[in-house]
Amino acid sequence: MKENKHKAETATILEIQRMSTEDGPGLRTTVFFKGCSLKCNWCHNPESISAQPQLHWIGSRCIGCKTCLDVCPENALAFTPEGNSVDRRKCTGCGICAAECPSTALELLGQSWKLDDLHAEVIKDKTYFAKSGGGVTLGGGEPLLQSDFCRRLLVHLKESAVHTAVDTCGQVSRKALNRILPYTELLLFDLKEISPRKHELFTGSDNHIILQNLIYIKDCMQSDGQPGALWIRTPVIPGATASAENIRGIGQFLADNLDGLVTRWDLCAFNNLCRDKYLRLDLEWEYKDSGLLNKLFMEKMAAVARNSGVNPDIVHWSGSTRLDADDLSGAQIIAV
Repeated sequence: MKENKHKAETATILEIQRMSTEDGPGLRTTVFFKGCSLKCNWCHNPESISAQPQLHWIGSRCIGCKTCLDVCPENALAFTPEGNSVDRRKCTGCGICAAECPSTALELLGQSWKLDDLHAEVIKDKTYFAKSGGGVTLGGGEPLLQSDFCRRLLVHLKESAVHTAVDTCGQVSRKALNRILPYTELLLFDLKEISPRKHELFTGSDNHIILQNLIYIKDCMQSDGQPGALWIRTPVIPGATASAENIRGIGQFLADNLDGLVTRWDLCAFNNLCRDKYLRLDLEWEYKDSGLLNKLFMEKMAAVARNSGVNPDIVHWSGSTRLDADDLSGAQIIAV
């Protein structure tokens, strides 16, 4: 019992992002939890996949003092012609080097936060929430891998009269959902790929649990009114989810199974701004040479969604796109 209470009192947090406009209504403070139950091959936040703290080096900040080499207890760092190299087989994520780095060139991704401290930190923005209709969103990674902590944080936020939202990939236990749904005013639910085989190919897991959880959430909304609202998010990824077949299939599933309970369906355009994140973590990214999608292609995907059986008014798309409307390379990824 004491161990479970301790887990609920602390969580590993990747980042606290203020003034977010992408994670629910109004101005929001988004708390990114570390650790995810999927491994999407296009992930824009690769630092959120592992549940463990990870070290990365920002070369533009480094002054070459080599203090980090002197203080590392595992001898996991070395300077090479390419810069500071981290031996990830040795690095334990202790954070000593990052704490001693005078130029903040080394950062530890993932910090332990106590419940009361995190609550106090995010409600500093309460004035902005009130004026904009915003609130706090729990995201990640997958926040529900730390569902005990999420539940307690959501309770505190509700007691503070702050609008609550949770962003989930859906690959979570029913128990985790039950912990947070009573305190969640908006659930952002990722539905990436309708084909079980392709979903497993792209993310490492099929979508059976995800689809079943979505139907369960529908039942909860109809019986208990929890969560208060449901938004669906679909990443539009070249060579993967960016197909008319997939978008149409997701729309048909929503129309057939969600009984009009989805109030917004966002198609989120692929972006390539995370290249440096992969480099700093010594990871290969198969999309490193992929460019932005074409605006016309995203509009065509939105048109497919609006004609898939859902209320067309709930369909939106967002994200950076190429401005060259005549360039149909995006559409060549797969024909509409």
